[in-house]
Amino acid sequence: MTGRLAGKVALITGGTSGIGEATVVLFVAEGAKVVIVGRNIEKGEAMVRSLGTNACFFKADVTQEAEVKAA
Repeated sequence: MTGRLAGKVALITGGTSGIGEATVVLFVAEGAKVVIVGRNIEKGEAMVRSLGTNACFFKADVTQEAEVKAA
């Protein structure tokens, strides 16, 4: 990887599955600090353990405005 996102921060919704998960993995590999937002707590916490200090997880459902604001 080239570090194209070094020094950047991203908040990725739907980050615990599918395209969102793949985006999280790519962004961290490219040097970004990533906030993973999703509904699956177990998966989110496992991703953080796997990805290291450049990732954190926040449980939220994007259909719930208050949860999105909290994220």
